[in-house]
Amino acid sequence: MRLLYTFMILLAVNWSSVAQTGTLKGTITDEKNNPVQDVNIVLPEINVSVTSDVSGNYVLENLTYGKYMIRIGMVGFTTQTVTVKIDKPITVLNKSIMVENSELDQVEVFGVRNKQPDKLQNLTRLPLKPSEQIQSISVISEKVIEQQGALTITEATRNVPGVYAFASYGNKRESMGSRGYRGIPILKNGVRVNSDFRGIGIITDAAGIDNIQVLKGVAAITQGVATDIGSPGGVINIVTKTPKFHSGGSVSMRAGSWGFMRPQFDVYGPIDDNEKIAFRINGAYETKDSYRSQVSGERLYVNPSLAWRANDKTTITVEMDYLDDSRTPDVGTINLAGNDTYAIYNLPNNQFLGFNSDRTITQNATYSVRLDRKINDVFSVKASYFKSDLDIDDRGAVLAGAGSQYNLRKRSYNESTRKDMNEVLQLDLVAQDLQTGSIKHTFQIGMDYNKNSVSTTSGSSATLDTINVFAPINNDLSSTNAALGALTIAGSTSRGLGLLAQGVTTWNRWVKTFVGVRYSSVETTEITTLGVNKSDAWNPLGGIMITPIKNVNFFASYTNSSNPRSATRRDVNGSELGNERWDQLEAGWKTSWINDRLRFNVTFFKINNKDMNLPTYDENWVATGYFQKGGNDQRQGIEAELSGRILPNLEVITGYSYIDAKYKEHTSYVYNSSPLNTPKHTFNAWANYTFVNNDLEGLSLAAGVYYIGDRPMNDWSSGPVTHEGIIPGQKPFDMKAYTVVNFQAGYAINRHWDVRVLVNNVFDEMGYNAYRTSYINQIDPVNYAGVLTYRF
Repeated sequence: MRLLYTFMILLAVNWSSVAQTGTLKGTITDEKNNPVQDVNIVLPEINVSVTSDVSGNYVLENLTYGKYMIRIGMVGFTTQTVTVKIDKPITVLNKSIMVENSELDQVEVFGVRNKQPDKLQNLTRLPLKPSEQIQSISVISEKVIEQQGALTITEATRNVPGVYAFASYGNKRESMGSRGYRGIPILKNGVRVNSDFRGIGIITDAAGIDNIQVLKGVAAITQGVATDIGSPGGVINIVTKTPKFHSGGSVSMRAGSWGFMRPQFDVYGPIDDNEKIAFRINGAYETKDSYRSQVSGERLYVNPSLAWRANDKTTITVEMDYLDDSRTPDVGTINLAGNDTYAIYNLPNNQFLGFNSDRTITQNATYSVRLDRKINDVFSVKASYFKSDLDIDDRGAVLAGAGSQYNLRKRSYNESTRKDMNEVLQLDLVAQDLQTGSIKHTFQIGMDYNKNSVSTTSGSSATLDTINVFAPINNDLSSTNAALGALTIAGSTSRGLGLLAQGVTTWNRWVKTFVGVRYSSVETTEITTLGVNKSDAWNPLGGIMITPIKNVNFFASYTNSSNPRSATRRDVNGSELGNERWDQLEAGWKTSWINDRLRFNVTFFKINNKDMNLPTYDENWVATGYFQKGGNDQRQGIEAELSGRILPNLEVITGYSYIDAKYKEHTSYVYNSSPLNTPKHTFNAWANYTFVNNDLEGLSLAAGVYYIGDRPMNDWSSGPVTHEGIIPGQKPFDMKAYTVVNFQAGYAINRHWDVRVLVNNVFDEMGYNAYRTSYINQIDPVNYAGVLTYRF
């Protein structure tokens, strides 16, 4: 019997030891002992994982005693595999992880510290970080977009000084301005999604955005001539998310004011055990109403991608981005006085000036294939193919003045369609840090070929009725006997070839020089005109960067862009006038502090549009049909930005821009008048504070402020310019400045769940954005949203 008792006691002890569990915890740091957030700590044998928090800490609980293989890593860092024995209640495993290529890699408000943002090289064509570029480049990271709850391009780019909303065309699309230029090109993964060289605007979805890259100023070297995407105002590139070679993801639900509902997901990871192939798919569905009665929207978005590491030197990435958006266009409100007086009517929210059947449907799909092949430690080859298909069906009300009766508007109806197809092929040979004696070279030689085809139709009715904005409005289109007139059909096809070479020479630790040249050939065929318009242009780049002390770079550069489309315009003698061009001088300094966690940049710029091919008029302001060489439009100003971490748990983004944009010698506009919708001043500031190591750990509080100054609602004509709402000789009124203040609060729960509350336009500021006199749209009043996210 004693032997039996002894056996039972031993069995119980043994069972107790088997059933015991412990906790594994620790801190993940980099080479310089900085905490690293979002590192994946994975136990593949039992399919358990966790990610490190903002302080680099992680905890894995309820681990049965025994030995485990632990895999630690994240994108940009070398993956580590270690074995740990859990045989006590708490086991501590602290690890210092190494960054690939010995670079410090940590998520910051501007992206990943000391690492080139994803796909920036598709835009700049050189393997340089923004701080090393001779051009002014800003990057908005996914982290900032998520923390601020930004859902539009306008909301995200408020973090970049000198970039502002040009127009929304009735809240149908987003068109952005920069440095006094309207409708700068908006690209997706390096390819334009709209062939209108002025950029009539696009819409996109935040679920798929990895980062947004803003290259300000003339972009002719890398993007082409000014009538293509080498806009003198700059380029905005929206970069979609790509696969990660570790498993993870998130799902979230956002709900808010005016019936807003938005489920969203993101899943990624390797497909095979050898981690050679990885996938990612994210998407969102959104439905919403508006503060404006009878205005609503619905959208579906999906973004799948696949990456294959064929070997240590070759990676192939395939991506697709698809958006289907349906929304009510909103003509907005009206100005009750003449175009020279600010008298915008505060239209009640229950008043809608359109028809209840108005709708704009946008479908956009972009595709890309990228090949990165490393030849050796210096040379690499990059090949990319991009394709974009855009389809817009736009149907809605159009308003026109009703003579001297300021509160009345004539209402008609318009239908239009647009089919836009764009393709780009890029090939680059890149050399990085090629040493010749004591001199180091980084250069790129490449070509690009682009093709686009666009076709449009439009038709308008006669005046259907006259509405009084002070009285109830009939929104039923069927009661007006609407009938469209004859359809107008237009379209064009275009081909462009670019050959370019650019490089950076590092002479010593203090001096770098930049040189580049591009040849562009453009061929355009219009379906409404005879013949083919073919022209070409050469555009140079030169600059210098001086580094008197580490992390302080002074730079100066010159570049230009050309307008081959106007080169064939003829003077009174029948001679072609040739290219007009934009000359840009840029100078400033780029600095970084606190181990590159804080950056401060200042840029001065001056851009002149010279040798313009301007129309000529007779004494009665009747166009002669001829053109003259001359003219000069000027944009100059300053941009300053500060971004990063002032403290380990305090992130900031601030910026200011001053834009002095003036028409100078011009046959159409008044001397020294400013282009429409160009503010002299913009200011932005945002700060996010995260509580750590106290009772409030997990809580974060953030606030942002955005200011846009007065801006003319239209151009000031010196003659009979026929744009909408322009009265010759009449100075247009200024749209008034406004300031928007936003607030965010977040709380992380158990390192998997987090909740965020957003309050936008906290003080219910009244502000307007306009496109000439066609659309005057109010900014959103105060609104609220909550976001619940689960990460795995």
